[in-house]
Amino acid sequence: MKRICVDVGGTFTDCLVLDVATGRFQAFKTPSTPSDPSVGFVNALEQAAAFYAEPLESLLREVELLIHGTTLATNTLLTGTGARTGMITSRGFRDSIEMRRGRRDPRNSMYNLFIPPYEPIVPRARRLGVPERLDATGKVVEALDEGEVRRAVDSLRNEGVESVAVCFLYSYMDPEHEQRAAQLIEGALEGVPVTTSSGVLPVWREFERFSTTVVSAYLEPKVAAYLQGLEARLHSHGFAGRLLMVLANGLMQTVSQCLGRAVYLLNSGPAAAPSGASYLGQHVDGGNLLSVDMGGTSFDVCLIPGREIPTSSDAWVGDHRVAIKMVDVRSVGAGGGSVAWIDSLGLLRVGPQSSGSDPGPACFGEGVDPTVTDADLLLGYIPADYFLGGKVTLSAERAREAVARVAGPLGMSELDAAHAIFRTANANMADLIAEVCTRRGFDVRDFTMVAGGGAGPVHAAFIAELEGVEKVLVPSFAALLSAFGMFTMDIGRDFARSYFAAAGEVRPERVNALFGEMEQEARAAFASMGLPADQIRWTRTAELRYRGQFHEVEIPIPAGAITEKALEDAVGSFHQRHGEIYAFSMPWLPVEFLTFRLLATAPPMSFELPSEPSRASAPKPERSRLCRFGDRRLEAPIYRGAELRPGDEIGGPAVLEEALTTVVVPEGWRARVDERHNYALQRLAR
Repeated sequence: MKRICVDVGGTFTDCLVLDVATGRFQAFKTPSTPSDPSVGFVNALEQAAAFYAEPLESLLREVELLIHGTTLATNTLLTGTGARTGMITSRGFRDSIEMRRGRRDPRNSMYNLFIPPYEPIVPRARRLGVPERLDATGKVVEALDEGEVRRAVDSLRNEGVESVAVCFLYSYMDPEHEQRAAQLIEGALEGVPVTTSSGVLPVWREFERFSTTVVSAYLEPKVAAYLQGLEARLHSHGFAGRLLMVLANGLMQTVSQCLGRAVYLLNSGPAAAPSGASYLGQHVDGGNLLSVDMGGTSFDVCLIPGREIPTSSDAWVGDHRVAIKMVDVRSVGAGGGSVAWIDSLGLLRVGPQSSGSDPGPACFGEGVDPTVTDADLLLGYIPADYFLGGKVTLSAERAREAVARVAGPLGMSELDAAHAIFRTANANMADLIAEVCTRRGFDVRDFTMVAGGGAGPVHAAFIAELEGVEKVLVPSFAALLSAFGMFTMDIGRDFARSYFAAAGEVRPERVNALFGEMEQEARAAFASMGLPADQIRWTRTAELRYRGQFHEVEIPIPAGAITEKALEDAVGSFHQRHGEIYAFSMPWLPVEFLTFRLLATAPPMSFELPSEPSRASAPKPERSRLCRFGDRRLEAPIYRGAELRPGDEIGGPAVLEEALTTVVVPEGWRARVDERHNYALQRLAR
């Protein structure tokens, strides 16, 4: 039997196959197909089938579990190619998603007058209010006017909507009005999906809930068509196993459970890399890890203190507020395909625009713009004759012609311009790392960098040197770190129920009822997947804040029946945790409970990476190549990764060529191959 993980990125589609009997992995890469991601998906599977010398149908019959991470939802939102969406909301609240929190742009300076106003993905003409109202306790103040709902539906039909979001005030207290409105819409607009805020995010704060629901509705038709089409295509090729999708929160669910909740597929691929880094870093001293993943389009960073993967509900995707739980991954447009250009001041810039997979970097043969990959090739860091294991031959001449487009205006030689592109990209990535660490109050020098992505191991040691990081771990499957991370993730789902009350006024029986509702929903979800209840792991938390604060802190809640003593202990834990995060606490101030959360998970599989015995012999380079390190060009030894064995140590400068990536060891660094064929890079004392 086999298990397969497929990660569809912006430039490449990665496929990692685990042979359950032998415990061996096989890795494959193929260009992504943005016009139809399923084509690249199937191409990757066909490449795997060819390796095993069997038809695709035969391979898929052996697959018991297929896990998929996709950038489809993210790309759809960022490119504005989602559905023509309508919104029905409580009368008087249709402008909530446009007014937001009253700030011009929460991600930029509120004093910048040149930032254009926010344009909601649902324009005002398609946002309609209807009479209905609950109060903050869930009591019906005004019944739902079904006649007004029908008139609103008629208006949306005339507007040609393809999806509808239903967002009522206080629906998280009682979803009945939203559910009834959804029934009326579905009956009148056949084939048009309806997304309710109580079904997507049943928590307080109407702007965050409304915005998240509208985003989900906007994505739903395209995402649903892709998932259902892919599932049908796989079944037509003989696949009878289970297809799981990677979610933004670092968990996995079946396709049927993703339908109606498309927003949870945002950042689907990047959410898996930290899981892979955490698994690989289990033997790192202290367990403090910095996961970095540099692919063809972006550079993703996640800080993992103590191997605990952080999540956040305070995310923006593009200009849109998304308040679901997401793995706290930050990104910058600095990948191998990032384009170098000169701004209006005559300064060199790199990214965020990317050449993607079509046309790709100039050295691939089609593109004309200079990219980071073109610079890496001219600097000697990546091989022209062994890219993707020799399946692609790179053109140094085309790379030189492309880099000349910025070298001329800068008054540089092509080689100096390539080095400038390389250093600029590294500085962009180092800046993001510094920002992430500073915001969370950590010293990056206390962390070990885990470098993934096809381009990550080329740049990792240089970035680490800029940050003062002493250790870099390059996994054996660095080029497919996200795909590998999918093997280490849990099946599961997180649930939330808002219950706003002062600490002394929270009723334990109400909290127990809320956790009971969430547990019942979780058991039903796991039963639909054929997983027994005794495999479920429960993690309970609560969000608390000081009265008057605008942010909250999530603290653990123990298992068992909630008592007044348990709630008092939660308040004490809140004071302590607030001090750990913000360096102060105010135990004399009143505390408020906001939302109770339940995380239900189950491990889908267990596996161990195969290990090899160490050897004492000194490795020999296969060849040498002229490389640029700093201001010097020198003949650097080139080692073939497949020939290296555990225990081998290589001092820099050197280049280690793997089939799907290249590890560059700068001067002043040493690389050691561990028993699982990972590369441990150590900065030498100076």
